[in-house]
Amino acid sequence: MATLSPILKQATPVVVDHAAGSWIHATDGKKYLDFTTGIGVTSTGHCHPDVVAAAREQVGKIVHAQYTTVMHKPLLELTELLGKVLPQGLDSVFYATSGSEAVEASIRLARMATGRPNIISFQGGFHGRTVAAASLTTAGTKFRSGFSPIMGGVHVAPFPHWYRYGWDEATAVDFALKELDHLLLTISAPGDTAGFIIEPVLGDGGYIPTPVAFLQGLRERADKHGIVLVLDEVQAGVGRTGKFWGHDWAGITPDVVITAKGLASGFPISAIAASAELMGKAWPGSQGGTYGGNAVAAAAGVATLGVIQRENLVENAQLRGDELRTGLEALQSEFAGIGNVRGRGLMQGVEFTTADETPDAPTALAVQQAAIKEELLLLTCGPHGNVIRLIPALNVTSDEIQAGLARFTQALKAATSSPYDH
Repeated sequence: MATLSPILKQATPVVVDHAAGSWIHATDGKKYLDFTTGIGVTSTGHCHPDVVAAAREQVGKIVHAQYTTVMHKPLLELTELLGKVLPQGLDSVFYATSGSEAVEASIRLARMATGRPNIISFQGGFHGRTVAAASLTTAGTKFRSGFSPIMGGVHVAPFPHWYRYGWDEATAVDFALKELDHLLLTISAPGDTAGFIIEPVLGDGGYIPTPVAFLQGLRERADKHGIVLVLDEVQAGVGRTGKFWGHDWAGITPDVVITAKGLASGFPISAIAASAELMGKAWPGSQGGTYGGNAVAAAAGVATLGVIQRENLVENAQLRGDELRTGLEALQSEFAGIGNVRGRGLMQGVEFTTADETPDAPTALAVQQAAIKEELLLLTCGPHGNVIRLIPALNVTSDEIQAGLARFTQALKAATSSPYDH
């Protein structure tokens, strides 16, 4: 009898029977509040009626229409809708299936367009598990170790993680930009550097917002040296941070945007967008893939973008994210084990530390597991595994945020030592 790989670890013991909105109904009869959303994928909640209807209708028409062989209507519609929300000037789109594929397409494009070999990524970034994407990933050694040699031509610069360094944000940004300039002087000359790639909010690396000033500094250096600035919006994009794109907080325009996860409410589709001029510098035959831009996934994407617009879900993400952040910060003042609360919109992280401010992974895991007993689903992240990430659906309600905070509070009480004495 076949079984799943023993290397796959389940974060929860839940077996799903069905789900709707922010709620998962398990086969054991329990109803769980889902603050994982498939790692930020089910953006419009589970089984939004509009998305379900669009997918059902498309399945009855054609499931797989390989888009370099025959074109299909959903992909044309999705491209048109994306054109309305993509950064100005990024008017050419290539579709793939996974975030890793899109990441690899972006760095291939950067290298081909510039004729340069090197890519600079930043500490703590997660860009995927395939060889090239994992070579850019430093969110943890588990993503890149054990299958060397990995792709060459990748250099890693410091990320301005103010909390880790024990600095204020401005000091961390100044340090990280100076170190990037030093890297360009000593390791990868600008004339050898094809691209910078960074997440506007680190995902697996610990739910750390990239400071606005740092993104602006990257844009300045990319412009100065003719380097392609790639924003990996796989997790932070499509409204997750309270703006449609995570980099919108910095007021910059990247050269390439990568999107996936929340684009189709759970159906697998990814894309990169660039200007037609830049995209046209990719070599003929360098972009393709059997399942890229799948017809059913594209139809779900069209429906997802429609729901996000009609239901004002980007604004809802900001409002509900503010409520969530306020509640988490109140808990930080109550529970000694919470060292830091951070995030943007509905992408919030809670970092657990010991009394001497070292990472406390056992407590984070204990709280995450205790939350399951409170029928709240959460995930951990960060290189130490000491950060709990809260990722509600974009259409989560205020009542559901409050319910989640109440359940999280009970999990904290059950899994940690006594709160601060008052």
